[in-house]
Amino acid sequence: MSAGFPILSLAIWLPILLGATLIFVSRSVERAVLRQAALAASVLCFLVTIPLITGFDVKASGMQFVEKALWIERFGIYYTLGIDGLSMWFIPLTALITVFVVIAGWEIIEDRVGEYMGSFLLLSGLMIGVFSALDGVLFYVFFEATLIPMYLIIGIWGGPNRVYAAFKFFLYTLLGSLLTLVAFVYLYMKSGSFDVLAWHTLPLPLEAQILIFLAFLVAFAVKVPMWPVHTWLPDAHVEAPTGGSVVLAAIMLKLGAYGFLRFSLPIAPDASRELDMLMIVLSLIAVVYIGLVALVQADMKKLVAYSSIAHMGFVTLGFFMFNALGVQGGIVQMISHGFISGAMFLCIGVLYDRMHSRQIADYGGVVNRMPKFSALFVLFAMANSGLPATSGFVGEFMVILGAVDYNFWIALLAATTLIFGAAYSLWMIKRVVFGEVANDHVAELKDVGPREFWMLMGLAFFVLLMGLWPAPFVEVMQVSVQDLLQHVATPKLPAQ
Repeated sequence: MSAGFPILSLAIWLPILLGATLIFVSRSVERAVLRQAALAASVLCFLVTIPLITGFDVKASGMQFVEKALWIERFGIYYTLGIDGLSMWFIPLTALITVFVVIAGWEIIEDRVGEYMGSFLLLSGLMIGVFSALDGVLFYVFFEATLIPMYLIIGIWGGPNRVYAAFKFFLYTLLGSLLTLVAFVYLYMKSGSFDVLAWHTLPLPLEAQILIFLAFLVAFAVKVPMWPVHTWLPDAHVEAPTGGSVVLAAIMLKLGAYGFLRFSLPIAPDASRELDMLMIVLSLIAVVYIGLVALVQADMKKLVAYSSIAHMGFVTLGFFMFNALGVQGGIVQMISHGFISGAMFLCIGVLYDRMHSRQIADYGGVVNRMPKFSALFVLFAMANSGLPATSGFVGEFMVILGAVDYNFWIALLAATTLIFGAAYSLWMIKRVVFGEVANDHVAELKDVGPREFWMLMGLAFFVLLMGLWPAPFVEVMQVSVQDLLQHVATPKLPAQ
C-alpha cells in the first residue's frame, strides 16, 4: 500500500524542523514563549501521527504508507519509508511521549529552554525515522543520529557526573553499531541493493547468516540493553534529566528490540533458529539476575533503570521462542513499558524536583503530604509489577503463555519476573510512600499541581486502557507477526 500523502515523512521531518527552529531562536525569545511553542509543536507532531492509526489496515500484509524516492543514485540508495504491524504503534508512542517530556520540563528547566525542548523534538523525529526506514543506509543514519541529541541532553542538562555518563552512553552504542554497518555492506555486495525487504529474501549460507546475526546482536543488544552489555544504562539514567530518562526508557531501548524484528530474524532466520538458546539464556539472565540487582538498589532511578533491563529481557525472550504469543507479547510489552517506565521516571522526577534526592532512605510517609501523587505512583508501581488490568500484565502474560508452549522450565524461570517485579517495586513504594512522615523535608512536601497531575493522569489512562482493552494494540500486529514467523520457519539457505 502506497501513501497518497507523505504522512511518514511529515511525522519525521516536522519535529526535526520545529526542534531545529526552537534551538536557533532560543537566545532571542523569552522562555515562556519557548515553552508554549515547544508544547504546541509536540502536540502538532503527535496529531500528525493519528492518521497512521486510523488509516492502518489491520488485515493487510506487507508495508503500508510506503514512500520511495532515489537518494544516492550511484549506490542505489533510496529514501524508502513504510510501516507494518511490527512498527506502527511505536510512531505515535514516540510522539506522545515527547508531549509528556515537554510538559515535565515546563517549570524545571531554566537554562537553555529552547535548546532543551528542541533537542527532544529532534530526537523524536529521528526515532520515528528508525521505525519507518526501509533502506539500510537510511536506517543506519537515523539509528546513529539519535545518539547526538541524547548525548547533548545528558551532557548539558544532566547530573554531576553527566559528562562521564554521556560519553559512556555514546561510545557503547556507537561502537556496537559499527559491526551493523559492516553487515549492511556485505548484504549490499550480495544483493546489489540496500533495500531491507530485498535482504529478507536473500538466500545466504548458514555461516554468513551466523556472522550477520552476531553483528546485529552486538548493536541491538547494547541498545536494548541485554546482559552483559547493560552497564551504560544505569549511569545514563541516573545522570540524565527526567525527560532524558523518560525518552531513554520509553523509546530508545525499543530501537534495539525493533532491530531484532526488522533485521536479525528475517535476514538471518536459520541463524536465529541455531542461536535461539543463546538469546533465551541471555534474556533469562536479564529477567532473573537483573531483577535481583534491582532489589538491592538504594537510588530510585537506578532501581527503575535495572527494572527496565529486566522487562526488556522479557521482550527478547518472547521474540526467540518463534510462536505468535511470544512475539506479540514481546511487542505489547515494548509498548506497555513505554508508558510505565515513562510514568515511573516522571514520578521520581516529581519527588526529586521537591527534595533534590533520589535516595529511598531520604523518604517515607509521602502519602501523608502528597495523596494524589501517591495514588498515581502506587498505580504505576503495581503496573510495573504486572498487576492484572494494567498494561504491565498483558505483555508478560502473553510471553509466559508462549514460553509454556516452548518449554515449561523456561516459562517457570520467566514467571519469576512477576515475583521480583513485585518485590522491588513494592519495596520501594513501602519505603517511599507509606508509613509515618520520615523527616522535616518530607513534612514540607506539597502535592502535585494541575500540570503534573494531568500529565501523570494521561499516562495512567493509557496504562489502564491497554490493560483493560488490549485488543486494538494486538490486532494491528497479528498479520505482520504471522508473516514474520512464516518467513523465519522457511529455510533461506542457497540451493546446493
